Amino acid sequence: MENKKRNADKVVDAARAVSHIKSGSRVFIGTGCGEPQHLIKAMVNDASIQDIMVYQMLSSTFAQYIDEESFRRRFSPKLFFISDSMRKAAFEGKIDYIPAYLSQIPRMFASQRIGLDVALVQVSPPDKFGYCSLGVSVDITRSGLENASLVIAQVNPLMPRTWGDSFVHVDAIDWLVPFEEPLVEMFPVVKHTEIARRIGHFVSQLVDDEATLQIGFGHLPVAIVQSLDTKKDLGLHTQLITDGLLPLLEKKVITNKKKSLLPGRAVASLCMGSKKLYDYVNNNPAFYFRSSEFVNDPTVIARNDHLISISSALEVDLTGQICSDSVGYMFYSGIGDQVDFLRGSSMSKGGFSIVALPSTAQNGAVSRIVPHLSQGAGVATTRGDVNFVITEYGIAELQGKSIYQRVMELAQIAHPKFREELIDVAKQRHYIFSDQLPPSNEDLLFLEAYKSIHTLKNGRAAEFRPLLPSDEIAYRNFFYSLQEKTIYMRFFYRMRSFSHEVVQKHWASIDYRKNMSIVGLVQKGGHKEIIAIGTYAYDQDQQAEVAFVVREDYQGLGIASYLLAVLERIAKENQYTRFSATVLRQNTAMIQVFKKRYPNLKISTQVGHEILLIMDFADSQTNPDSRPQKS
Repeated sequence: MENKKRNADKVVDAARAVSHIKSGSRVFIGTGCGEPQHLIKAMVNDASIQDIMVYQMLSSTFAQYIDEESFRRRFSPKLFFISDSMRKAAFEGKIDYIPAYLSQIPRMFASQRIGLDVALVQVSPPDKFGYCSLGVSVDITRSGLENASLVIAQVNPLMPRTWGDSFVHVDAIDWLVPFEEPLVEMFPVVKHTEIARRIGHFVSQLVDDEATLQIGFGHLPVAIVQSLDTKKDLGLHTQLITDGLLPLLEKKVITNKKKSLLPGRAVASLCMGSKKLYDYVNNNPAFYFRSSEFVNDPTVIARNDHLISISSALEVDLTGQICSDSVGYMFYSGIGDQVDFLRGSSMSKGGFSIVALPSTAQNGAVSRIVPHLSQGAGVATTRGDVNFVITEYGIAELQGKSIYQRVMELAQIAHPKFREELIDVAKQRHYIFSDQLPPSNEDLLFLEAYKSIHTLKNGRAAEFRPLLPSDEIAYRNFFYSLQEKTIYMRFFYRMRSFSHEVVQKHWASIDYRKNMSIVGLVQKGGHKEIIAIGTYAYDQDQQAEVAFVVREDYQGLGIASYLLAVLERIAKENQYTRFSATVLRQNTAMIQVFKKRYPNLKISTQVGHEILLIMDFADSQTNPDSRPQKS
């Protein structure tokens, strides 16, 4: 009661509050779903208010006025991020866009680089101690409020009270305008549902249990997180909380228990979605809202171990440059939080970033993996900051890769109808070898069924998957890691060179059906290295020739037996009924692998030191230790 009496002189209606805004003022407005709609409308309706420069991150209410010439004569909106509702206006030059990292915007206000005269914000009613909450919009709103000369707050009982650094005392507010109205609700429209599902499938392969996630702006990141619903104890350190995260929160997939920074708390800056979401975060201590200068600070982000950043892009060029804020010369969205989190995740222990995008745009007419960014497109993220890029056709890993490797990785995940063109342009620019074969121009999603994880006899986990054109450097490194004796046992002569030309001949034969190669990989530091390869190739009707090579330090761990089982399963799917194998007589270990699975194998011919084995699949003895399991 004492608190209400003390602040009674601050309580006014909207018309009187905005009358204190002088013409020529620089006005900050709270972000997105937290924007004070009632105050904005009152300001617009006061004809005496002229020549106002407006700063806001995500704008919604102004979309109702932006097409009116009289409004544009009085107000000049300057946005740090272009929302869906303001995109048309941006294309028509009716608003101004300020490119900026979210982590740095609060400092721009504090340093007066962007001076503010007035802040219009929305808060919850004050508690008995006089503290209001900024609720779903802390982000840059706190700094805007703290650095404005005049603060006007719409006091809305429907604004959630959120925990963290969201509280503002009424003493810091000049005018209080009580007005109840529903908060802005935003529901991202999920486009290309099947594409999002496929991208989500690949994202889920990279996200381990107990990782901490950042989910970027846009419909795609929100949609693909649903693919993570089988994970355990995920955490959140992200700019934005949306409805897309609710199922994972309700299912206890996101628990925040294993976070290294602020465990038990989902750290965020703002919340945009439905009333259901606002009710969920209201007075919920599981959420910890902080300003963008904290949440988006790369050094803070890096304090989260295993931080995985998931964001989207408009296009990616063959060298790894990313555009996320413009379509050619037309500004489309904003830099937002992408760069902050890409850099923070790269410094996180065990962390990394994922940029996800559909392979095409304009109903499949154009590729989003491009030889060069569109004319006028801005480089939001440099080629040095990018790690994983994912489309519905797979995963490209770019970090630490050369231009040649990047071209092959990215062409491989482009839409099949654009792959050959991308390779041709790369050849013209001397990014790759002139004789480089393009990736297959078909959808190879069926190869996902051929991926598996197998625990070796030494307890280490190894990944097995089809060999891809982008593996050329890793394949080469594997060959040169082998001892001369191992190479001789595999190739029957002392092969000393594993050149690009040799690899190209191998690629020319692989079609993933009649001819198949499976590699085994193990984790080494922040990447995976090849430690084994198994191959079958067409020999004659219903018969394929099979061969293996395993690096010496991984021999005797059951890898060859496992690869044999994997290759047999794939060969059966492709109408083969038996394997043949040419083996040196002294290679008793390999002969034993074959005999163990095919006890009735036949020795067809013996020429010098070589013997030809014939192994019928009908005679196969399934070994539980070598039975292929899908990853």
